[in-house]
Amino acid sequence: MIRLSNPTLSALPERVARPAYDRAALTPGIVHIGLGNFHRAHQAWYLHRLMQRGLDHDWAIVGAGVRPHDATQREKLLAQDGLSTLIELDPSGTSAEVVGSMIDYVPVEGGNAALIRRMADPAIRIVALTVTEGGYYIDPATRAFDAAHPDMRHDVAHPDRPCTAFGAMVAALRARRDQGIGPFTGLSCDNIQGNGAVLRRTLVSLARASDPDLAGWIDAHCTFPNSMVDCIVPATGPRELALSHGFGIDDAVPVTHENFRQWVIEDEFCAGRPAWERVGATFSDRVRDYEAMKIRMLNAGHQIIGHPGEILSVATISQCMAQPLIHALFRKVQRDEIMPHVEPVPDFTPEAYLDLITRRFSNPAIVDTPRRVAFDGSSRHPGFVLPILRDGLAAGTPVEGLALVEALWARMCEGTREDGSVIEPNDPLWETLRAAATAARDRPRAWLEQRPIYGDLTEASRFADAFERWLEKLWSEGCEAVLRAYTTA
Repeated sequence: MIRLSNPTLSALPERVARPAYDRAALTPGIVHIGLGNFHRAHQAWYLHRLMQRGLDHDWAIVGAGVRPHDATQREKLLAQDGLSTLIELDPSGTSAEVVGSMIDYVPVEGGNAALIRRMADPAIRIVALTVTEGGYYIDPATRAFDAAHPDMRHDVAHPDRPCTAFGAMVAALRARRDQGIGPFTGLSCDNIQGNGAVLRRTLVSLARASDPDLAGWIDAHCTFPNSMVDCIVPATGPRELALSHGFGIDDAVPVTHENFRQWVIEDEFCAGRPAWERVGATFSDRVRDYEAMKIRMLNAGHQIIGHPGEILSVATISQCMAQPLIHALFRKVQRDEIMPHVEPVPDFTPEAYLDLITRRFSNPAIVDTPRRVAFDGSSRHPGFVLPILRDGLAAGTPVEGLALVEALWARMCEGTREDGSVIEPNDPLWETLRAAATAARDRPRAWLEQRPIYGDLTEASRFADAFERWLEKLWSEGCEAVLRAYTTA
């Protein structure tokens, strides 16, 4: 095998695509915070494709992170000169491509001084983020900025030594303002509807708590385009490493992905941008409609199938889609309870999009797991599922299936599968969720009394009564009997 690095690119097997551009001539234009698998299979790939065309070589990516585990990722990527092997998994076969659009990775350190300095560099014109849906300090019940969170209170008290990405961004923008450098664009690439507006609110609210003048400057001069991102990217484990080895590449952090990508962005960049539209990105003023379709149908759809998959010990998402009852649950909830609240977009009707994601979820070459898609449900349910539920309650449309989805989540969080095996902790709030799920086994509404998640939904009798009925049946009759009862009604 060939250890991935700049000097070994020319020695890679012929069937592996690789950078055709001079990586030594690249200069930075983007700092990206949260350099996980998704970013490398998505945003970094779009930029790499531009560079392959001889374009935008002054927009290379500098990686960054603020959590301790980011230091391990930095070490692995810098050891291979920032290169990543992307392996496309298609039922017709696999292919590999080495992406070279990242050229550096900021040191991960307490106080984030190195990150602040890099974002204050005039060469940096975009700061992008993939920090997960739960990383934006949003109160899950009110969806407002959570100023009381200990991390936010720390960054207000110590603006020069912040512990969060947002505190570091505010500190860098303060330096840019004071030095007359000018603003940068903040580009969220996370699965949050109105993600640019959420990022703006987080930065402006945080800045206002310590420097109201700076908050006004950020609000007036920085831009925060909303964007919608889509590509199924499984976690990397032994199988993915073995796939990389099968191409003759020794890559410590390879990425597998499906043969579908989508990126829809508002064209609001205060300091310029790469020409992403030349390689397939869509610039549109209808990002919110694209977001709503994707978040409500694909992201909520993962929650629909992930929980029964875990309860029934189904190994992969494609196997969940091959299980007749889980497949029927997915299609019925989508058609009856989600699609009525989704508008068509230029590329897709809701019906066509449902067929698309059914095919994507059913791809057996993608070894995605119920555990991965069910991770961090305490953020994903308030972000993906409960807004649809509230719309259904307001509009008088059915909510029985969505109530069942919530009951399946509660049943999963009790921590055991129906075969008796243990479900390992899978949420930052796992102990709280498990305590509520255990109490709900005897008194189902104990689950809905988690106010930070459900707010006043426990008083919505049409939902709460259905939830209570489904959870009782899950415990008394089992998951398959409940799925059969719902899908054949």
